[in-house]
Amino acid sequence: MPKKTIADVDVRGRKVLIRVDFNVPQDDEGRITDDRRIGMSLATIRSVLDRGGSAILMSHLGRPDGAPDPLYSLAPVAQRLSELLSRPVAFATDTVGPSAQAEVARLKPGDVLLLENVRFNPGEKKGEENYAKTLASFGDVYCNDAFGTCHRKDGSMYAVPLAMAGKPRVVGLLVEKEIKYLSDVVSQPQRPFLAIVGGAKVSDKINVIDNLLKNCDQVLIGGAMAYTFSLARGGRVGNSKVEPDKVDLARSLLDKGEGKLILPLDDHCGDRFAADCEKRVVPAGQIPDGFMGLDIGPATAQHYAQMIHAAKTVVWNGPMGVFEMPPFDAGTRAVAQAIADSQAISIIGGGDSAAAIAQLGFEDKVTHVSTGGGASLEMLEGKNFPAVDILD
Repeated sequence: MPKKTIADVDVRGRKVLIRVDFNVPQDDEGRITDDRRIGMSLATIRSVLDRGGSAILMSHLGRPDGAPDPLYSLAPVAQRLSELLSRPVAFATDTVGPSAQAEVARLKPGDVLLLENVRFNPGEKKGEENYAKTLASFGDVYCNDAFGTCHRKDGSMYAVPLAMAGKPRVVGLLVEKEIKYLSDVVSQPQRPFLAIVGGAKVSDKINVIDNLLKNCDQVLIGGAMAYTFSLARGGRVGNSKVEPDKVDLARSLLDKGEGKLILPLDDHCGDRFAADCEKRVVPAGQIPDGFMGLDIGPATAQHYAQMIHAAKTVVWNGPMGVFEMPPFDAGTRAVAQAIADSQAISIIGGGDSAAAIAQLGFEDKVTHVSTGGGASLEMLEGKNFPAVDILD
């Protein structure tokens, strides 16, 4: 069901409580090493400020155990957000306590306030009623722009909007975009519709593959999960990373996806997990003893690239091999390059695929890069998100 967005709400003179995802990586000195998630929130925040509203921002950072921990403070994020917005950002040293209440009372139209890490309060993970009601009292409008946690029912994601019944409850511009591509486009794609699924474990992607097989024209398999499929077909996998207990599962997917599920033609393998190992390219399913598969082979990379070029919609989730370690990054590079060069609507489903696209400098050459790892996987699985379902 389509959702109202922040652009549909008159925010003039109103305080907008925005759940953002500022769970950004930091170094040992607390310096932010990648601010993309902060940057992704700017459109929604500016939409509120430019139309005369004030913004109260809530986020988690890391996994503190329901208590304050300086290591996970959002204070450095407030500083970086101020630089990106080119305006002051007030910071509350708690979430629902005296500092937050005083800062909220001071807000004027055009002001921005970031509350301290919501996970410093035990009420966040438990969805406690009093905690949620206090947070809800801060805002006249609720906005969910934290796609990375949309699959969770944490307090600020679910209990707070529930407590704001009767007030506008909408999605932000980032969540709107994620839903558009990961749900709407995938359910009604331009064809041919091609999915590329990689990564280590069949068990991690079983529901994604199952759901995509219902609607895709073809699903290309790569990464270590390919070796479990190879085992299911009676192939030799040497010392490759496999899931012996998932062979029957892989076999059932092969039966279900007959003609649609495409496995590698060849494997790039090594005698140990190292860049300077002895390397061989062998036909798929013929990895010799003492060797392990570490990437799709060149014939597979070329075959997959040709299929990508013929597609009108492409979804990619999971690397084709050990993309952090040359030369076993070649398969992932080839797939990324083919997607970047194609004319297809291209959707990169978060996690390692998003990291690979960014690392290779192709972010501006694809249609959409998801900001959510687990959330994008669950949306590709076709799951409902209660935190989104309750919004207007």
